Amino acid sequence: MAHESAPCPCGIGNRFDCDGCGKEVQVEHFKAYVCKPPASTDKAVVVIHDIFAWQLPNTRHMDTCICPDFFAGRETWKSSDDCSKFDNCLETQDARKINKEADTVLKYLKERCSVKKLGVIGFCWGGVAVRHLMMTYSELKAGVSLYGLINDSDDISNLLNPTFFIFAEKDDFIPLHQATLLKQKLKKNCKVHFEVKIYPGQTHGFVHRRRENINSQDKPFIEEGRKDMINWLNKYI
Repeated sequence: MAHESAPCPCGIGNRFDCDGCGKEVQVEHFKAYVCKPPASTDKAVVVIHDIFAWQLPNTRHMDTCICPDFFAGRETWKSSDDCSKFDNCLETQDARKINKEADTVLKYLKERCSVKKLGVIGFCWGGVAVRHLMMTYSELKAGVSLYGLINDSDDISNLLNPTFFIFAEKDDFIPLHQATLLKQKLKKNCKVHFEVKIYPGQTHGFVHRRRENINSQDKPFIEEGRKDMINWLNKYI
């Protein structure tokens, strides 16, 4: 099969063993994993999953408030699937067609959790979704897009609020020149604060799919990526 001869670059990597401290809830037509802090707050972060969907422990490990099922119950990609069909999966699960789910999540956070300050982060497929949402919803005051697929023709200069872009130098899924081109376009046309950062020697999914204790050379960059993500959110929300 295709996935045996040409492994998909969007692999799970190291699957984290963690149950999280949140719970699954029904939010209108889909489910979400909600993790509330012990102290009351009017801030929240929406975590957008990768192609492996919302139940991957790695994504919940990163969760700070709510991780919705943006696939809304539709079939998700599995590591055992035929990689020749990966592009078809991306077309079926279009990360830029999630406004219905986004509207529902934002309404839930505002009405049920009394949230006033919102941020969003997303990994891989979710990184593409973050870019879309940050050009659509002004109430999202900060965004972090982690290794979201990008094409040379993409124009995301119309960001509404500060957005941080994390890329890996050795990402087999995203050529380095695309991250460089993105930075050039944003520098020329974007009117809000942004940052594009490339982490040396890292591969696709390094922030949320790699254990920091596997390789001592990778550990500083994994920890740096996670710290940068949190610092960006703290700065703007």
